Parts: sequence; structure tokens; C-alpha cells
Amino acid sequence: MDWWWGRGRSRRRVGGRLRKQLRRRGAIVLVFVVVGGGLWTYGERGIYDRMSWMGVPARGNSWLALHRVMRNDGYLVGWSDVRISPLWVSYELTPVRYADIPPRPPFKQDWRTLWPVATSSYRHSGYDRGHLAPNYAIAAVHGPAAQQGTFLMSNMTPQKPDLNRRLWQRLEEAVMDHFVPRFGRLQVITGPIYQDDIIVGALNRVGWTEVPTSFYKILVVPGESPRALAFVMPQDVAGDEPLSDYLVSIDDIEALTGLNFMPQLDPAMEAALEAGVNISGWGVEEVSSLPGRFD
Repeated sequence: MDWWWGRGRSRRRVGGRLRKQLRRRGAIVLVFVVVGGGLWTYGERGIYDRMSWMGVPARGNSWLALHRVMRNDGYLVGWSDVRISPLWVSYELTPVRYADIPPRPPFKQDWRTLWPVATSSYRHSGYDRGHLAPNYAIAAVHGPAAQQGTFLMSNMTPQKPDLNRRLWQRLEEAVMDHFVPRFGRLQVITGPIYQDDIIVGALNRVGWTEVPTSFYKILVVPGESPRALAFVMPQDVAGDEPLSDYLVSIDDIEALTGLNFMPQLDPAMEAALEAGVNISGWGVEEVSSLPGRFD
């Protein structure tokens, strides 16, 4: 029996040593996970800050503005799992770097969205798959790999054809052909605006995706003395209206969306930049009534 008792004590000692080793290794793994996760979060935050001047758009007072940030090559998306739609996209534009633009790639479903927004979701709906981060501008500035990401369904919103193919297209052309060359660098934030009535909005969907009533685009020239220009365009347009008809303040868009744009701005600068409409220096009159490329 002594030999059996000795073996039992030996086993317990070995088991105790093994448990200590496992606990020690587990603690080391936990440290690596915590530190690595912290470094990854810090790194991602740095990338977000570089891709969205003065901070990514934040939720204001409305719970309907809850969203999570998804990163793509060339642009960020604020994705809503309630609207099943992007609430905003943010990207930086500079003069053209890639002159040879590849053909338009196919639309792709985004596995990161909780709900399956398929490439065929808009079929027979009467709505276009409207890009928020535009194909041409992202491809010309950020390259072919970034262009592929603009065809993810997480970058699409239901847009009526006369808005998507005409008025909105004309605004995108003015941004890339006129405003970027004029200033050299632009921060763009763009997205949809939804119904005030939650029930009506919940029922008005294309597939899973809620249909917006209108769309906004905010243009910012970053710097110590920044300037901004903002537009809101409704779904029901003819397409040939002057762009200047749709100028608004950033404060107006924040009230309509429940979002806080450029949350890291100094309050005094925020008030000066966001409270009014100031077209001085933009040359809006030069492009306001230009026809689109496809008109």
C-alpha cells in the first residue's frame, strides 16, 4: 500500500505542477491578448483618424444613429444593423493618382453585415444600388484594390434613378473635377437621411435595407482655417436642378441624422464651420448648373 500511496502523492505533485504551468501560460496568453488587442485598437483608431478628419462621425442623441465602424481600403463605413444600411461613409480625396481606371467590378455581398444584403436585393424595386463611396473617385485616388471595395453591398443605398444617375452624379463630378483641383485635399462625409416616423421607415424597405428620403454630402477642406460645404438632396428630383438649390449647413444635417460630425473639433471652430452656409471661395456658381457626363 505504501508504494500505491507514494504513486498517488507523486501524481498529485505532477498534477499540481501541470496546473501551475497551465495557469502561468494562460496568464501569459491573456497578457498577449490584452496587449495585442489594445495595440490593434490603438492602430485601428489611428487609421480611422487618418481617414476621417477630426474624428469619425459619432452618435448624437438618437438611438437610431447607433452604428459600428467598418474599414475598407480608401474609406470608412458607419454601418447600422437597425436600418441595415450605412449611415455614413468617410473618405479623403486628393488629385488623381491612378489615371487608368479598371472596368467596374461586380457587386459583392459583405459578410460583415449581420443581415444578408444580397447583390440582387434591389431587383425590380425601382431603385438603383447607389454608391456612397463613389467608384471613380476612390479608384482614381486610392487605386484599383480600393475600387473593388466600393462595390460591396454595405456601400449601397436605394436611390431613385434620376437622383443616382443625374443630380447625385453631377455633384460627384463637381467634387472630383472642380473642388479637389481647387483645394488639393478634401474630406468627404456622405450618407442617407431617413423618415422621422420609425414605423413608416421600418416598412419602407428594399429587401432588408431601409429606403432613405434624401441624401447628404459634406465637403471639408482640412487645416487650421477649415472651410466646409454641405448638400442635402431628396429622392424625388428631376436631375437637372442647380446644385446650389440643395446647400445646407452641417448643423442641419446633424439635426436630420442624429450624428455628430467631426466630434474632435474645438467648439468655437465647430460653431464657425457648421452653423451656416458659406460658399465663399468654393466657386459653386461655376459648376452648379453644368450637365453631367451622361446627360
